[in-house]
Amino acid sequence: METLSENRSFGGTQGVYKHMSMATGTNMTFGLFLPAEAADGPVPLLWFLSGLTCTHENAMTKAGAQAWAADHGIGLCFPDTSPRGEGVPNDDAYDLGQGAGFYIDATRVPWSEHFKMWTYIAEELPHLLGANFALDMDRQSITGHSMGGHGALTMAMALKGRFKSVSAFAPICNPTQSDWGRKQFAAYWGDEANWGPHDATLLMQGGGFDGPMLVDTGTEDQFWDLLGTEAFAAAFTARKQEGQLRLQKGYDHSYFFISSFMEDHIAFHADALWH
Repeated sequence: METLSENRSFGGTQGVYKHMSMATGTNMTFGLFLPAEAADGPVPLLWFLSGLTCTHENAMTKAGAQAWAADHGIGLCFPDTSPRGEGVPNDDAYDLGQGAGFYIDATRVPWSEHFKMWTYIAEELPHLLGANFALDMDRQSITGHSMGGHGALTMAMALKGRFKSVSAFAPICNPTQSDWGRKQFAAYWGDEANWGPHDATLLMQGGGFDGPMLVDTGTEDQFWDLLGTEAFAAAFTARKQEGQLRLQKGYDHSYFFISSFMEDHIAFHADALWH
């Protein structure tokens, strides 16, 4: 693992690191914030999964999460959204290929060789973090935005017992019924019969999450028709899922929206991680 940068931030350290991934067969870069408390022992970890077109850097620099994580003594991991580099397939569209890994393992050529983002986030990167940093991997929570909200919700519900809490900002939460999902699943998996259980609405219908959940979406989100919020809300209430679904008046899909409610989300996760 190579250290690309480390900067003092709110009494802790914001680092950026690169390593060779066995899952993707490429170099992968991630950001990791460690609060001051990490100098004295392992701290809980909150994952932030970013959305389409993003790298590890977007949320790390725009979400304002470090200040609130420092207040609560929580580490933050900002993974990349896909494999990258020479020989990694791509597409001219912004919502397929590099920057659009959708947190799944592709099975269809040409994507199947490198696009193994589920394995990378669910298995490889947690092992790497636990082995190299002062993190308590028995206390993890997860959040994300848009495509990353999809990833956060599906991982929380599929990886039973892994996460203490889950939240999301404007998540894609019914991708099997949306162009933000059907297009990518068809490319990465082929025929619909081969699609895996990576739809938050279907997972909520099938069992939900054993813990608290918080979802914020803006009423002026320009991608509302692609998110599937209404279908997820119906499944959420039918399941009697513990948590909150909030519609934030006037907010859109941007990082201005995310940063406006980041304090709420960090406090929500801190309550679950420390109690």
